[in-house]
Amino acid sequence: MSEHPIIAALRRESFEPLGWFAPTAADGAPGGCRFMVLIGNAGPLLFRRFGRERQVGETLDQWTERVVTPLAATLGARAGFPFAAPPLPFLSWARAAGAGHVSPLGLNIHARFGLWHAFRAVLFFPVALDLPPPGAGAHPCEACPGRPCLSACPVAAFSPAGYDVAACVDHIASAAGQLCMTGGCLARRACPVGRAFTYEPEQMQFHMRAFLKARQEAP
Repeated sequence: MSEHPIIAALRRESFEPLGWFAPTAADGAPGGCRFMVLIGNAGPLLFRRFGRERQVGETLDQWTERVVTPLAATLGARAGFPFAAPPLPFLSWARAAGAGHVSPLGLNIHARFGLWHAFRAVLFFPVALDLPPPGAGAHPCEACPGRPCLSACPVAAFSPAGYDVAACVDHIASAAGQLCMTGGCLARRACPVGRAFTYEPEQMQFHMRAFLKARQEAP
């Protein structure tokens, strides 16, 4: 069976369609929207494109907006972004779109891509697309033996009580945390789901540096 032309077009541009749905009034979609497609990166493909096309000083968010806005228009849609203000309810939309489950780390976990994906934009279509409802599949964490993600963090930043951001930031900013900074979050890397889509070292380091910078500059 051939792929839907919009899904195929998005993948040609290195964006992965992570889920889609027809919103109801309770979903908070903008006026005139009859269908939503959540898109992002899965694995390293999109980051490689960003590296090739990035302008001097351009952030990933800026590049994403620069690329996705005209792409959405070409497909007959409008774009929304997770870095918009006020923030859009991407995680609620992810549940409605069959785009994954909440992992013990608090991150969205996808049945195929595991933790190695991220939402970069949403496309708002004024017409319903002829796409079968995607299924999120069984929650992979419920059958995971030992849940190694919860014990892999060197400073036990993840627990049933939540995510200890301060402990994480203090660790990765120290000499002892350089393994996380250069190789990526050890808790995330401990997850057995979707390992074929693990980010490459440059992408790991990019996101870790961005996370540390954002937290250190937060008021």
